[in-house]
Amino acid sequence: MKTILRIDASARTKRSLTRDLSQRFIDEWQKQRPADKVVHRDIGLNPPPAVSEDWIGAAFTPAKERTKTQQATLQLSDTLIDEVERADIILLGVPMYNYGMPSALKAWFDQIIRVNKTFTFDLARGDEPLETILSGKHLVILSSRGEFGFESGGVREHRNHLDSHIRTCSKFLGVVQDHLIAIEYQEFGDERHRQSVENAQRAVPKLVDQLIEKMRIITL
Repeated sequence: MKTILRIDASARTKRSLTRDLSQRFIDEWQKQRPADKVVHRDIGLNPPPAVSEDWIGAAFTPAKERTKTQQATLQLSDTLIDEVERADIILLGVPMYNYGMPSALKAWFDQIIRVNKTFTFDLARGDEPLETILSGKHLVILSSRGEFGFESGGVREHRNHLDSHIRTCSKFLGVVQDHLIAIEYQEFGDERHRQSVENAQRAVPKLVDQLIEKMRIITL
């Protein structure tokens, strides 16, 4: 049995294109693998808190030396990390906000990327002292953008701080391969947008098939 961790980061609910895509992914997956587990965390509606000085102090205190208050401070972080550890696929439904990620998603990453939990730090490694702990996970990014041309070589590639940031952070979640489907032209609302939505909706079941096949081969 596989586990999918579904993260919805959109502040919108019924009008959210990324929520539509993430739900379609889950529906298509469960058609083929109904016994697999889906863990859903809606950070768009319930965003994690930003890290604080108390949080940092607790995270850098050895586990055996933490006070009860420090343990409580890290309780949500521990839960979020556990969800990531158990996941085979991390499914992100994430719109582009101001050319980057929503603050809720940044807060989620900040709660999870934690020393001695998802990475280790050792200056003996020289200029690359950080080493990830988790591994073997696939990341699916289902996104929407108001404008267009954010892909590699596109006219707005230089403004795309969403995909690169997610990919950089996802290394510390144990991601070994990522997959991206994005809707564009949302602000224009024209035929190009309609076609982009249709293309994304068609791409989701194809990606599901590809991932299921990859996992089938790995488990043979």
